[in-house]
Amino acid sequence: MDFRIGIGFDIHRLEEGRKLIIGGVEIPFPKGWDAHSDGDIFFHALTDAILGAVGKGDIGQLFPDSDSKWKNAGSDIFLKEAVKIVNREGFEIINVDAFIILEKPKLLPYRDEIIKNTQNITGCSNIFLKGKTFEKLGDLGQGKAGACEVVALLKRREK
Repeated sequence: MDFRIGIGFDIHRLEEGRKLIIGGVEIPFPKGWDAHSDGDIFFHALTDAILGAVGKGDIGQLFPDSDSKWKNAGSDIFLKEAVKIVNREGFEIINVDAFIILEKPKLLPYRDEIIKNTQNITGCSNIFLKGKTFEKLGDLGQGKAGACEVVALLKRREK
């Protein structure tokens, strides 16, 4: 069997008046991502992880922030395109493991919805998502930013 592993990472500052979107789910909070698109750190990191696993670039190459077409775009668009590329290359996503660093709000009340949404887009039933704090250290720990790291395992489809 042919397996591939990809790693993705994303980080964005939090800003008053922006939407906080994680895994395509809008979370009620007074701050959201300071980003060109909707800033969904989970979908950005996952997109990079699966593109890296198949050696097809990264989110910045496919959806550059210098292109006004992607201004305020939903990050589900990026993930859906990456899934198409994975499928076209003959692979399937079999496991996703991620952690999100965010002081507030707590992710637990939204985790199941984020996982379900991600399963629907990727076709992968093994999505694992953990929320972590940064113990008050640096911008992440002071609630000025959020970050996400994802590892994705892909397997070549049997012919």
